[in-house]
This record gives sequence, C-alpha cells and structure tokens, in this order.
Amino acid sequence: VQLQAYGGGLVQAGASLRLSCADSGRTYTTNTMGWFRQAPGKEREFVASISWRGTRNYGDSVRGRFTISRVNANPTIYLQMNSLRPEDTAVYYCASVPQSSVFSATAEYTYWGQGTLVTVSS
Repeated sequence: VQLQAYGGGLVQAGASLRLSCADSGRTYTTNTMGWFRQAPGKEREFVASISWRGTRNYGDSVRGRFTISRVNANPTIYLQMNSLRPEDTAVYYCASVPQSSVFSATAEYTYWGQGTLVTVSS
C-alpha cells in the first residue's frame, strides 16, 4: 500500500479546496480509507472516512462542509472541502485499513500517507 495525498494549498476563508489520495500499491480494494488532519501543537484529528461499500463517516467539526468520496477501481479517495475556515488549517493525511467498517480512530488505521498542507487565511 502506498498512499499519496495531493491538493493542499493556501486559500482564503470561505473558499473551497479538493484533496485526493491514491493507493498506488492497489493492494486492497475492499478497504476503508480516511482523512485525518493535524494542526501545529494539536493531536491528529479524524476528518472523514469511507468504506469500499460507500459508508461515510465525518468528524463533528467538518460535517456539512466537507464531503468524502471514492473510486474503488484505483482506489482513490477525495475530500471536497467547502466553506473553509482558518481553523481548518492543518496538514491533512490520508490513511487506509484493509477492512470495511466505520473507523475514526488513528489507531484503527494501518497505512498512512505523507500529508498535504492546507492553509486557510482569514
């Protein structure tokens, strides 16, 4: 499994941004993939997850603003982030676990990619 996240950048508050994460190893297709984020000085926080069956789960701070989706063939996941706020500034990581369920804890994920930085200015 080789996860690589793309799409971070600098945007103004209220803007949108789309992150993507591909599993270039394509080892598991029936897995759960998710997004986490970590701001400076804070613990890594769950953002969203999606199983290969399409079951979605969101963190409270992003529910209603962010949408996770996936293409199973690769597999690749996307995070559409709307109405961005300065508090969304963080390094965003994608992760995967070779099981299909609702996983929101960092310890539940087996594989991690390198992060992509999202900065939201006020």
